Amino acid sequence: MTHLPQLPAPQLRVPATYMRGGTSKGVFFRLDDLPEAARVPGPARDALLMRVIGSPDPYGKHTDGMGGATSSTSKCVIISKSTQPGHDVDYLYGQVSIDSAFVDWSGNCGNLSTAVGPFAIANGFIDRARLPQDGTFAVRVWQANIGKTIVVHVPIAKGEVQETGDFELDGVTFPAAEIVLEFMDPSEDGDGGAMFPSGNLVDELEVPGLGTLPATMISAGIPTVFVNAADVGCDGTELQPAINEDRAALATLEAIRVAGALRMGLIRTPDEAATRQHTPKVAFVAPPKDYVASSGKAIAASDIDLNVRALSMGKLHHAMMGTCAVAIGTAAAIPGTLVNLAAGGGPREAVCFGHPSGTLRVGAEAVEAGGRWTATKAIMSRSARVLMEGAVRVPADALD
Repeated sequence: MTHLPQLPAPQLRVPATYMRGGTSKGVFFRLDDLPEAARVPGPARDALLMRVIGSPDPYGKHTDGMGGATSSTSKCVIISKSTQPGHDVDYLYGQVSIDSAFVDWSGNCGNLSTAVGPFAIANGFIDRARLPQDGTFAVRVWQANIGKTIVVHVPIAKGEVQETGDFELDGVTFPAAEIVLEFMDPSEDGDGGAMFPSGNLVDELEVPGLGTLPATMISAGIPTVFVNAADVGCDGTELQPAINEDRAALATLEAIRVAGALRMGLIRTPDEAATRQHTPKVAFVAPPKDYVASSGKAIAASDIDLNVRALSMGKLHHAMMGTCAVAIGTAAAIPGTLVNLAAGGGPREAVCFGHPSGTLRVGAEAVEAGGRWTATKAIMSRSARVLMEGAVRVPADALD
C-alpha cells in the first residue's frame, strides 16, 4: 500500500489591524474574526497570539511574527461588543512573552487603550448615527482584564476618526491627533481589593539579597511597586542602556518586583513571578533633575515635578507605560507616598514627570474616607493610528 506524504498545514488568514496606541503598538482583532477555538480563553487562543507575534523566540527578534521583540510591541488586543450595560465594547489585552511560551492576561495596557476607541468606531461597533460630523466621541470601554471603565475621547472629522494632527507625544516620532483618556475608578482591582494592599502608604520591604528599603505599593491603573532611585544606586535620569545592559541592576529590580508581588498578594511563591511578568510593575522615583532624553531633547528640572523610570517585562521601558502613568499620577496625589514625596510633597491634582523619552503629564483625583484611599479618575492625553489593516497569516497547526 502506498503511503502519500503528509501535506504541510496551510496558513490561516485572520482579519486583523496593526495599530499604534500611545508609545506601544499591537495586533488588534475582532473577537468574531478569530478561529472558533480561539474565541474563548484557553490554550488555542494563547497559541494563536504567540504565533502571530512570533513567540517564543530564543533569538529575541520576532523575525517570524508581528512583534517587535520589546514589551511595547509584543501585544495583542481582542475587541467585542460589550457585555456590560452602558459600555460600547469589551477590550481584552494579552501581553505576549518574547522568549517564553505564555501570554500574560493579568493587567491592562494603558497605551493601547488609546487605540481601542478608534478601532471600535472604524470597525462598526458604534452606530454611525451616534457619531458627530465633527467634534469628539466618547467611546465607553470595558477593560475586561481588570474590570474597569475607560472613556476614550476620539476626535471625529467629517464623520470619520481623525488620526492626523499636531499633538506631540514624547516617545513617538511623528505628531498625530490628540486622544484624551479617562481611567474611571482606577484604584483597587477588579475583585475589590484595596488601592494600597498592605494598608500603608510606605512599607519597609524586605528584599532577599538587598535588605530592607522603603516602598510604596499601589494598585491603581496597574499594580506597581515604587522605590527611591537612590536606594537602588540610581539618580532617576537613567536611559535604557544604563539599566538594560546592567544585569546586576536588572536582577536587583526584579528581586524588588518579586518581593512586592508577594507583599501585595499577587503571587503566593517567588516562582510564580516567572509567569506573571506583566504585573506588578516596578519603578524608581527621584526629585526633578536635568537630563537629556533618548531623542537628544534636553529636559530641564524646572519643567518637571519628578523623574520616574519603570520596568516592563524585565526591561527599562523606553518611555512610560500608560497604566503605570495612572499609578504615578494617583500616588502623586496622595501626600506621603514615595511618588508624592519625590514631587515635593503636599496635595496635588496633576503631575508632570520625566521619563527616558521626555515628559508626560497625568491628572488624578484621590480621596480618603475612613482611613482608606480611593482614586475616582485619572486623565492623560495620548494618540493612536492605524499602521496596517487586512489579515495576519499563521500556520493552521499553530492552534494545536
